[in-house]
Amino acid sequence: MSFLSRRGSASRRRKDTRTTPSSSAPSLLPDIGTTPGRPPLLTVSPAEPAPRWAAARRDALRAAVAEHGAVLVRGLGLRDATEVGAVFRGLTDTLMTEREAFAPRRTYADGVYSSTAWPSNQPMCMHHELSYTLEFPGLMLFACLEAAERGGATGVADAEAVLAALPPELTKRFERDGWLLTRSYNDEIGASVAEAFGTDDRTVVEAYCRAHSIEFAWRPDGSLHTRQRRAAVLRHPVTGRRCWFNQIAFLNEWTMDPEVREYLVDLYGADGLPFNTRYGDGDPIGADVVETLNEVYEAHTVREPWRSGDLLLVDNIRSAHSREPFEGPREVLVGLADPVRPTDRDTQVPDAKDEVRF
Repeated sequence: MSFLSRRGSASRRRKDTRTTPSSSAPSLLPDIGTTPGRPPLLTVSPAEPAPRWAAARRDALRAAVAEHGAVLVRGLGLRDATEVGAVFRGLTDTLMTEREAFAPRRTYADGVYSSTAWPSNQPMCMHHELSYTLEFPGLMLFACLEAAERGGATGVADAEAVLAALPPELTKRFERDGWLLTRSYNDEIGASVAEAFGTDDRTVVEAYCRAHSIEFAWRPDGSLHTRQRRAAVLRHPVTGRRCWFNQIAFLNEWTMDPEVREYLVDLYGADGLPFNTRYGDGDPIGADVVETLNEVYEAHTVREPWRSGDLLLVDNIRSAHSREPFEGPREVLVGLADPVRPTDRDTQVPDAKDEVRF
């Protein structure tokens, strides 16, 4: 049973959003504190190893995520990748193997990764993990082994509230046309073909693309170029509520640092950027639209500085997440859990006959 399918009844029963005791075992979790501008925080002092504590409170923790969209657990004292992996496995049904990564990660164990390799002086703007894939994680898990000296918080934003706050004319177009992700793979910037698909065998890569509605073309220099059109709004499989669910702003050229964008355009050309987004009909997205998206995200972002040993659980549909720039060493491990493959009922799916072609 998936993360999403087991949580609906608990979320419907709760009325008090200030605290979240477990419905199945109220004594297993202390009250969850909510403070404006900060994610829901659960402070614990376990007298047993963190993996055992988490596994015993699995249902209560998942019910809390269903209620709030995200929960930060503080006090577990997570120390290493082995312990984190055990906690992740105890809280989930399935840890996913990442495919179509936009940047490389270090693999610690099956389903346990480093955070995405991204320049520490640049933010990772709000996004829903792997929202451009046909099957994506329903639950994201983050574990902090070493907090940065300054910055580096993982922000969270409610996707339903973001959708409601965006200009209606903008969301109407994205709901009608969807959004288009273009990627140009190389061995210098972003994830390579092998890192994204788990292989550089052209036959295997092409089979994956065909099976996942990805258009592809091999360029004369041997590089791979892809396009995939996806819905911008997803109906939550449990609550039925519409959520702004995509990576339109994060993977767009106008979110890049201007100097980085200029360098990449000079190096690869405007059509050779490692990734970029467009309207689903192929029209470019203006810098003003990207600015609006990021401003609305920021207005709905809550954040809390990491402390070493923290655990953060995020409903990947209900909540977008981000990463602030930081200084000093930072080690946050990531688990992509409980895959979801939406049906046509859950998505606003653009008509396939209007698919943009190379």
